[in-house]
Amino acid sequence: MLVTALPAMLLACGTLPVRDAALPQTPIPSAWFSLATPPPVPQPASSLALWWQRFGDEQLTALITRSLLANTDVRSAQAALQQARALRDVKSASLGPSLSAAASAQHSQTGGNTAVNNFQAGFDASWEPDVFGGNRSALNAAEADARAAAASLASVQVSLAAEVAVTYMDLRGLQARLAIARTSLATQTETLQITRWRVQAGLASSLDEEQAIAASEQTRALIPTLQTSAAQDLSSLAVLAGLAPGALQDTLGLPAAVPQAAGDLALAFPADTLRQRPDVRAAEHRVSAALARVSQADAARYPGFQISGSLGLNALTLGSLGSSASVARALLASVSVPLFDGGALRAQVRAQEAALEQARVAYQAAVLTALKDVEDALVSLQGNRERLASLQTAADAAFNADLLARQRYTSGLIDFISVLETQRTLLATQDSVESTRASLSADHVRLYKALGGGWTPAAETTSHP
Repeated sequence: MLVTALPAMLLACGTLPVRDAALPQTPIPSAWFSLATPPPVPQPASSLALWWQRFGDEQLTALITRSLLANTDVRSAQAALQQARALRDVKSASLGPSLSAAASAQHSQTGGNTAVNNFQAGFDASWEPDVFGGNRSALNAAEADARAAAASLASVQVSLAAEVAVTYMDLRGLQARLAIARTSLATQTETLQITRWRVQAGLASSLDEEQAIAASEQTRALIPTLQTSAAQDLSSLAVLAGLAPGALQDTLGLPAAVPQAAGDLALAFPADTLRQRPDVRAAEHRVSAALARVSQADAARYPGFQISGSLGLNALTLGSLGSSASVARALLASVSVPLFDGGALRAQVRAQEAALEQARVAYQAAVLTALKDVEDALVSLQGNRERLASLQTAADAAFNADLLARQRYTSGLIDFISVLETQRTLLATQDSVESTRASLSADHVRLYKALGGGWTPAAETTSHP
């Protein structure tokens, strides 16, 4: 009777309310504020997938490739993705019926009575009709969690590639600055020797000699600082690549020029950039997961239904186990209705609604952060370009001034103060040129990261703003 009454009970219970699944409204500009000329057409995501190849540095490419395979953060994110997918499969399995089989044999005797055998074999099946969509909502939440985990893995890969590249640029910049410091020290040492000869000849005072010693020792003191920073960058790169500190000394220890990015990058529109950013996608999927969990919590307030049955054999002897008399059948339909729980189920719905609001706010924050990252990278890139142009002009002038000052000082036409000032200016400008050149390359890396470069978006249905 209960089985035949189930359809009427289902119709009487009604359906759950439909909630708004739209993403929260977030202000998105039509063009980048810091970009003078908007891009004529959107740039495809594939052009940013391997952005590090644009620098034309084989060591950088090999280092990032290895890091993406061996880095511990990437491997941890991959395990998290596998876990999320397995949990999704668990929720998917709960939508269908379950079937189990069992068999047993028993031999028992009480006191002096004759021993009795009992043989049993059978199947048990059960199914919970997902009338109000609670199980389906749980599956949707798990699917969204799996998509968010996949996007989080991509976000880790994007961040890792950028971190490796920025550290590599810093290392090459430090190596270039170290070479400049050593060259400057050699020049100052030569000037010191000339000054000592002039002091011995009575053409200069001991004050000039002491000033020359002070200048050369100041430059000498700069070298250990640069060496320490370079060694720390080497250790950081090794750990990022899943290696022990010091493992890259032989391959990256020799100085090399700071790689420069190709200047043919055409920026995408802001809305297209948001579609490329994996952290924004992850935030969107978390909104979907939170929305599904609200529906799941709401469905728990309504009646639950279950249909179960069993088919088995029960006999006293193994030979009679297959006879029709040993067959046992059972079919059961049940319904459970929450009557009073002190408001716990309603409170659970409110809790999930609050979690949904948090996910919506987090999505808005991810969008705004993405827009800010691009704008900051563009401003820094433009500023360092202008700075590098001026510093290169200053360094050329300082080099000529230093050459003329040393020639005139040797001839006794100027005092030592002029030589000292030109040498200090030359060292400062050349050091600033290399430092800014490394910063400019790092700005390109940060721009690629801000644009979501370093991964290829999978084909999926999204509803970005």
